[in-house]
Amino acid sequence: MSAPLRGISELSSISGPVFLAIGVFDGVHLGHRAVITRAIDDARAAGGQAAVVTFDPHPVRVLRPDKAPRLLTSTEHKLRIIRSLGIEHLLVVPFTPEFAETEPAEFIRSLAAHCRLREVCVGHEWAFGKGRAGNLALLDRLGHELGFDEVGVPAVTIDGEVVSSTATRAAVEAGDLAKAARLLGRPYSVLGTVKAGAQLGRKLGFPTANLAAHNEQFPPNGVYAVEVEIQGQLVRGVANIGVRPTLEQAQGERLLEVHLLDFQADLYGQDLEVVFRRFLRSEQKFPSLDALRAQIARDAETTRAD
Repeated sequence: MSAPLRGISELSSISGPVFLAIGVFDGVHLGHRAVITRAIDDARAAGGQAAVVTFDPHPVRVLRPDKAPRLLTSTEHKLRIIRSLGIEHLLVVPFTPEFAETEPAEFIRSLAAHCRLREVCVGHEWAFGKGRAGNLALLDRLGHELGFDEVGVPAVTIDGEVVSSTATRAAVEAGDLAKAARLLGRPYSVLGTVKAGAQLGRKLGFPTANLAAHNEQFPPNGVYAVEVEIQGQLVRGVANIGVRPTLEQAQGERLLEVHLLDFQADLYGQDLEVVFRRFLRSEQKFPSLDALRAQIARDAETTRAD
């Protein structure tokens, strides 16, 4: 799997007519998928190649940091999901204060100057460039001038609601995992790197993988049935999000830790994607470690029986 492109000039490495899907794509929900799969389908029909152009960090982090949302997917997580849709070519544009001053027409011209641009696919309300002055009308005019087609992909709706990152974020925050899965077209997941912990789970007889999460939007504190793909194997587990009140974790920091069922291996330093399947119970403080141990055993059996 090739590394993502990190500069617009690197688009020249893509041979053949290029069909670009452009957007922030936080969460890669069904609306985003509609944009990306349109580029894939059109490229396939024309014998061209599809590519995704996205940005890091989220533009709002640069333009209005006080209004920046909690991310559904880090850049690395987002790229993983996009690749799973069948995209080989990915361009991650560094979104800096200087880049934010780029005029919209200049941005599109720079893309067209470095590849055989055949099509630009975006969401129907996408705005881009300095002052968000770029829109579908500008893309249409530039397309006629530079020889590419402009495609504004209509919004995707579910139960009368437009699928959006904002709606997905709200569902995850509220713990409505079923709704989040409908909007995403997949169960909600968190990508994290396994880090060394205090090994308190091991002392209880239930070793856990402690994750430094790349995501920022967590479901509510509690215990969840999850699945994790490790070395091509799908492993079920029990995840806890919270502050571990029974163990009196001093800092009060929210932690994500996963006890993997029937699996043992050294995972330190590995990136794991934790897929949330079902809410089991709220986090609670137990009167003793024995009571906590017994409840974890029940959680594990419930998950194993699913």
